[in-house]
Amino acid sequence: MQTVGLPDGPASGLEAFQELERFLSDAAEAHLGLSELERGSERRSRELVRLSLQAHVDARGDGDVGEAIVVSGPDGPVRLAYKRLHTRSVLTLFGEVRITRVGYGAPGREAIHPLDAELGLPERIYSYECQRRLIRGAICGPFDEAIALVCEMTGLTVPKRSAEQIVREAGVDFDAFYAERAQAEVKPGRGEILIGAIDCKGIPMVKPERALRVVRRGKGEKANKKRMATVAAVHGQAPVVRTPEEVLSSLFATDERPERPKRTPPHRKRVWASLLADKDTFIADVKAEMVKRDPRHRRTWVIVTDGERALQRRVCQTFTDVTLVLDLLHVLEKLWKAGHALHPEGSREAEEFVYERAKRILGGQVSQVVKGLRLIATKRKLTGTKSKTLEEVAGYLYSNRERMKYDVYLANGWPIASGSVEGACKNLIRDRFERSGMRWTPATAEALLRLRAIYLSGDLDAYWEFHIQQDQRRLYPTWHSS
Repeated sequence: MQTVGLPDGPASGLEAFQELERFLSDAAEAHLGLSELERGSERRSRELVRLSLQAHVDARGDGDVGEAIVVSGPDGPVRLAYKRLHTRSVLTLFGEVRITRVGYGAPGREAIHPLDAELGLPERIYSYECQRRLIRGAICGPFDEAIALVCEMTGLTVPKRSAEQIVREAGVDFDAFYAERAQAEVKPGRGEILIGAIDCKGIPMVKPERALRVVRRGKGEKANKKRMATVAAVHGQAPVVRTPEEVLSSLFATDERPERPKRTPPHRKRVWASLLADKDTFIADVKAEMVKRDPRHRRTWVIVTDGERALQRRVCQTFTDVTLVLDLLHVLEKLWKAGHALHPEGSREAEEFVYERAKRILGGQVSQVVKGLRLIATKRKLTGTKSKTLEEVAGYLYSNRERMKYDVYLANGWPIASGSVEGACKNLIRDRFERSGMRWTPATAEALLRLRAIYLSGDLDAYWEFHIQQDQRRLYPTWHSS
């Protein structure tokens, strides 16, 4: 493969532009292909822009604003009158840019550089735009792939430890961003119901350093334990009235295939999760999000959860005037368990058993199904595991019967399954956190959960602008010249 080599680096943007022209001229004589032209032009164009950017920064001056500046301190105003030039580097999309600027200091005080605030520089050596692209890559795939992608796009190599730290720092404004979001942005449309869904999903964690070495694990023990993250989804949805037959046709391979009603997509769906927040705090955040969307509670509120009693109790304690719905898919799991206790797995008999009982439950006959399961155990004189399984399933259905009024929910057009949060568990956690060999520390997992939730909710660009504003406020105090 023929290549046209780069000379020693150009000293200015003009020289870089001339070098790009020479490269393209020589490339014609060397008969380079388009791929070689793209790679060679990219390198030279990057250097052209870097030098132009450097020239622009140099032309902005050194940020000298006078003899001294005054900043606010805990004991009153502080005058910073010691002036000294400092140089720092920033790694941009186009390479390194060096910035020489005046710092104002005083004994025992950290120097303040007005030009840093004027240029909006980050604390780290990597520019905000480099950080954004790295974070976007880390949100979607492994850190190694994100680092390689940034290197290919910019020529910068970011150490993995630095990449993880950038991700941890980037998620700090998550709560503030959603707390300050205007209510008008997420207000439900006319006639919509407000839907919340809550679930839990495990994330594989790094084994603690002081964990005891085990020669042989016991039955059921795993090499790496998972830590449960609480997952939520909140969105508006137009009611969709359905019949039990329509629901069954979507769950079972039946001959009857009624035409499904056209559904409108969820309105301003937000998904998020937390590994570190306790469940009470997390559920309070779900309520806050729903209150922001419907502060006067004019819409119908529906909360879909699984059968975990502790989670249901917390929801009931936090919410009032809300319909709590048991996820139908969890009910089907229990019915399949009962069906396989009586019939072989994969058999036609097992499927018919589950289908018939699901049909009755969707028709509002939960109590009859419970009685029927117990009657089967009695009439067939079942003992041992089969009897215990049927009793467990019957007990589960009975204890959740108040949240299984599916005939009413379907007639009202309300959801009966937590598809939104199940999808969130898959997209938010499983697709990113449960890949082969992945293990997480709590801090990194929590930050990435936040950023991935922002991304999946369609808020990444707005959040990044908000994060930069907040970061600048933390980095640069207000001052006035003296």
